[in-house]
Amino acid sequence: MYRVTADSLSAYLNFDPTRKADLVRLHELVRSIAPDLKRYFHQGTPAGEAGMRMKMIGYGKFRYAAKSADVEWPVIGVALQKNYISVYVALTRDGKPILEPYAKRLGAARVGRNNFSFEKIGDIDTRALSSLISEIARVYRDDPENPVRYMQGD
Repeated sequence: MYRVTADSLSAYLNFDPTRKADLVRLHELVRSIAPDLKRYFHQGTPAGEAGMRMKMIGYGKFRYAAKSADVEWPVIGVALQKNYISVYVALTRDGKPILEPYAKRLGAARVGRNNFSFEKIGDIDTRALSSLISEIARVYRDDPENPVRYMQGD
């Protein structure tokens, strides 16, 4: 398992210098389209507690109830992986993952239920990504409980 040992946003951005420019370009896009989704360093959940342990860059925060504790999670999470940068989205549209209609258009190397991965930001279709980010911002603004329902499986 690839482990990022950073303990701050700055350290995370500098953890892999070869991918820093991609993280910065992605941030500039998110900031320009969804300025209300504030960027922060997501520390991951401590061992022994409910939630995911991975560290990542978060955009927007919410809390949801897990089996043993409340968990803080980003609306959009950006994580360095061994060979990719992965983007996780915690929202739905009409009860389905919000990413679904964008999956084929993004040009991502890998696509999951509500996440996608790429090697370089230049591999991603900027128009499709911009539309996705814009929709995420709108859905979250209009329904801040949407990610809570998604994470709790309601």
